[in-house]
Amino acid sequence: MKSKFGFVLVKPQLGENIGACARSMKNFGFSKLYVVNPKINFPNHKAKATSVGAYDIIQKTKVFDNIKHAINPFNLVIALSARRRDINKKHISLNEFRNIIKKKDLKIGLMFGPEASGLSNQDLSFSNYILQIPTSSKFKSLNLSHSLTIICYEIFKSLNQNKLKKKGLNLKISSKSSISSVVDLLINILEKKDFFIPHEKKHSMLLNINNL
Repeated sequence: MKSKFGFVLVKPQLGENIGACARSMKNFGFSKLYVVNPKINFPNHKAKATSVGAYDIIQKTKVFDNIKHAINPFNLVIALSARRRDINKKHISLNEFRNIIKKKDLKIGLMFGPEASGLSNQDLSFSNYILQIPTSSKFKSLNLSHSLTIICYEIFKSLNQNKLKKKGLNLKISSKSSISSVVDLLINILEKKDFFIPHEKKHSMLLNINNL
């Protein structure tokens, strides 16, 4: 299922960001990375350094000189933009995005713009939808690798809902101050009973009490 997704970086400016993108992709089980007109020599040592255990993705990354060729493998492209654009494209919410990616027969490309300026209107013309990640209205611009990480997580979460669901427990949660008071009382009682013997193990025993 994850093989139907590809990540397209348009004119990325920093090798570090490309490497960080590759690392995030591997964190969530994705492997298809496409780079269009990188502003640096690629691959370079900075991309390798920040990719850490995901250098295999960097090595398999396909590089293109235009967007049209990069998006050929897909039948639906979603562009990421930090601001709403006044162009003839449908802007979708994260909820709509989650519904789209669940469709089985689609090969979906996620397109990200350069760090300094984002995607141009011409770049956006190649997309089917525009997605803006909700952020504070005071500062909307996200780092390239951060926005890609959020999208990877959203896809991963949508495709693994059954694994991620846990039965909620109807518990009354005590405040940290109440719990600390109980723990302090317990430790005082144990001190009086000479519980912390041998002394050199006292630290690890206190740690175990705190963990409980």
